[in-house]
Amino acid sequence: MLYHLLQPLAGEFQLFNLLNYITFRSAAAFVTSLLVTFLVGPVILERLRRMAVHQVVREGTPDSHQGKGVTPTMGGLILLTAAILPALLFARLDNRYVVLAMAVTVWMGGIGFLDDYLKLKQKREGKKNEGLVERYKLAGQVMVGLALGLYLWLQPLSALPGASTTVPFFKYLLIVPLASWAAWLYVPFVTFILAGTSNAVNFTDGLDGLATGLVAIAMITFGLFAYVHGRVDTSAYLQLFYLPGAGELTVYCAALVGACIGFLWYNAHPAQVFMGDTGSLALGGALGVIAILLKSEFLLPIVGAVFVAETVSVILQRSVFKYRRKRYGLEYAQANRVFRRAPLHHHFEMLGWPETQVVVRFWIVGILCAILALSTLKLR
Repeated sequence: MLYHLLQPLAGEFQLFNLLNYITFRSAAAFVTSLLVTFLVGPVILERLRRMAVHQVVREGTPDSHQGKGVTPTMGGLILLTAAILPALLFARLDNRYVVLAMAVTVWMGGIGFLDDYLKLKQKREGKKNEGLVERYKLAGQVMVGLALGLYLWLQPLSALPGASTTVPFFKYLLIVPLASWAAWLYVPFVTFILAGTSNAVNFTDGLDGLATGLVAIAMITFGLFAYVHGRVDTSAYLQLFYLPGAGELTVYCAALVGACIGFLWYNAHPAQVFMGDTGSLALGGALGVIAILLKSEFLLPIVGAVFVAETVSVILQRSVFKYRRKRYGLEYAQANRVFRRAPLHHHFEMLGWPETQVVVRFWIVGILCAILALSTLKLR
């Protein structure tokens, strides 16, 4: 918004020339998002406390988490406000990359908000806190995935085919369907990536600051990729596909990073507020859509390896448990679980790791994965 209002005045006021630089607007978005979290955070937090919007402790979590049932949730409202507002101020709103990324983020946040709201309503009515029915939640994720996939297929954002993607460690390698009629496969592929990433972040959101810090690390990484993909000179030097306009995603990534770091002020152990599904689904959707828009879907498992591990742990735990219960009985299945608890972070807690130790060590792994992903820029 500020770009469109003030950039035309650059001829009269040279200071406004700064708005032509993505680096400046990214820095401004980052700082603004931090300030927004500090300004709106206490207001939203106080409102959540008055409404008694408390965390629902999931079954099977360690006993040390039972006291968290009195901690406010739906803190994702702070994250969404702190990310979207600076993006609206400093990003170019005529850029399709940014518009699509923000639209998916808000949609996913809306699904999470509905889930959190229904849990609150059911709690007040004395019902079981199930929230939004899983199939309805998945239907909402699939709906936006299908819409995004169809749009990118039929309205490509660059000279590259809409139904295409790239592979890390290979220069100028573009994967496209062998036959034009098979291009529709790109749509379920996008849907799978988007739904999978949003749910992966949701699974990871189980310890104070864990998902928030990991998303910030991943967003810094994808922000750098967006910047180099959006520059003719840098993309040519690194032998990457040039994506005109993709550099604008750097501004949005910077806003998300600032929102996550600012949210850690309230979410670090011991947490004053949890993001809830409102925040975890929104951040997961943002991470997934940015990877899709940059045609870096296969880079996502490297950058978000911790999210992948958390999701795999849940799938393995449930699948093996169901199989053993059916074949050997409930008692045997309960005594022979793959992990002591799932998701993975709870397994390490059951091994005796303090919560803060699990969080920091997972952050370290996330940083190492981010460095590995960045190495793909040169190791090609």
